[in-house]
Amino acid sequence: MIDETKFYISLIVIALSLIGIAIGSYPGFRMNRATIALVGATALVIINELSLEQAAKLVDINTIMLLFAMMVLNINLRLSGFFNIIANRIIRIAKTPQQLLALIIFSSGFLSSLFLNDTIVIMFTPLLIEVVMKLKRNPIPYLIALAASANVGSVATIVGNPQNMIIGIFSGLSFLQFMTKLFPVALVGLIIVWMIIVLIYRNEFRVKTTLESDDFQPRIFKPLLIKSSIVLVIMLIAFLSGLPITLSALGASALLLITRRIKPERVFLELDWSLLVFFSGLFIITDLLNQILIAPNYSGKLELFSGNSLVDLSIISLVLSNLISNVPAVLVLSPMIKPLQNNEIYWLALAMSSTFAGNLTLLGSVANLIVAESAKRHGVTISFTEYLKSGILITILTFLFGILWLQFLV
Repeated sequence: MIDETKFYISLIVIALSLIGIAIGSYPGFRMNRATIALVGATALVIINELSLEQAAKLVDINTIMLLFAMMVLNINLRLSGFFNIIANRIIRIAKTPQQLLALIIFSSGFLSSLFLNDTIVIMFTPLLIEVVMKLKRNPIPYLIALAASANVGSVATIVGNPQNMIIGIFSGLSFLQFMTKLFPVALVGLIIVWMIIVLIYRNEFRVKTTLESDDFQPRIFKPLLIKSSIVLVIMLIAFLSGLPITLSALGASALLLITRRIKPERVFLELDWSLLVFFSGLFIITDLLNQILIAPNYSGKLELFSGNSLVDLSIISLVLSNLISNVPAVLVLSPMIKPLQNNEIYWLALAMSSTFAGNLTLLGSVANLIVAESAKRHGVTISFTEYLKSGILITILTFLFGILWLQFLV
């Protein structure tokens, strides 16, 4: 097999893998994103005659371990009742539909910045539907707000979403550096989400209705709640102190696994192993794409159409994230940023644009799909066009503010 043949076969495998990942499955096959990434990566290793040691070096172990550690923390917090306590507080405080919407948006955004946006929507969606239906309100605007705010809020920190984790590891930015630059973007973005939802669903929020909801007592496992909360505070202090992010998170997860009350099988059964497989396969696919196609043809310049490299990178990231999903887009674009001098602002632009891209359509992020699927199981349907009415405006306005803010920082 000649090198040219390997090149074209590799490109076909990469294209099929990225298309399958973007769609989420292949028609007629029971394959999800994780299995598509694994099969594609394995095929590329065989085609390019890589050893398993060489393939393993293409996987960024820091990102995988950070994701694993945050999953362990999130599972312990969920089992302890931590998220249910917060949801209970929201229900108690909200007195009007607009207040309820604001509390959902800002609590979802804040929690997503610390505990992964997917985790927050998994926990909040069923409870939100139950509460809103009891209050005889239209659940659609609240559910769209939950998904959009989880995406927007996650941009604030390195541990807010998977693509930020990759960017945090690749860029070498500290937790505090990342947060201080992008927290204002997240905050204004959450305000934009509230304004757009209220504007689009005027009938739901125009009438000044007083909400009266039955209080519910969340199930709490107090010993685990205390332990998890202490470990969480220790981890955040480590993050803010500038200690290595992955090691800090891994240390926190290790402390939580030292227990006499919860069997380790309980935690490991709830870990999203498919996400770790997906990331591992994707690292191999995108690294080989860079080696055979991007690196040999990349001129080192990002000015493509507007003359402003920051704007051009952000637009490319926004479009690419909606074509192949944000995590693959970040991995594809990262090699273009690494060689640049003073590239901190470009990493931040990539985090902002790839995250906000997730709000454009219902298929734009995993968090959106989780909300839609969970809602469907509870008898509430969020159609593609229904989501689009809010998603387009939210994406455009948050993206534009993000660009302006980063230009101000330059």
